[in-house]
Amino acid sequence: MITTIKAQRVYDDVKMDPNTDFILVDRIWPRGITKERLKGVMWIKDLAPSNELRKWFSHDASKWNEFKDRYYLEIGNTQSFMDIIATAKQKNIVLLYASKERNFNNAMALKEFIEGNL
Repeated sequence: MITTIKAQRVYDDVKMDPNTDFILVDRIWPRGITKERLKGVMWIKDLAPSNELRKWFSHDASKWNEFKDRYYLEIGNTQSFMDIIATAKQKNIVLLYASKERNFNNAMALKEFIEGNL
């Protein structure tokens, strides 16, 4: 089975699909979003970068490649990452994030990392 992995901003219209796992990958719950609105969404904080790494990166495109390297070192051997790889082999996944930055954020980096490990 070929699965797809997408990253989507949590503030956009999230259309739930029973054949897809929706996973919030931020350490902090998104401001202004109710838990009811994201009913059925898994929240896996362990897949978010550490606060130190997140603050260092600050969505600076010039730090993108180094951010990804550091981020992958943080999560690469975690049970949460192993679990998401196993899920991605069986189901489609949508990684939800809150950042206004659509290209340089942890969900985009995580998407790339998952795809590279399938």
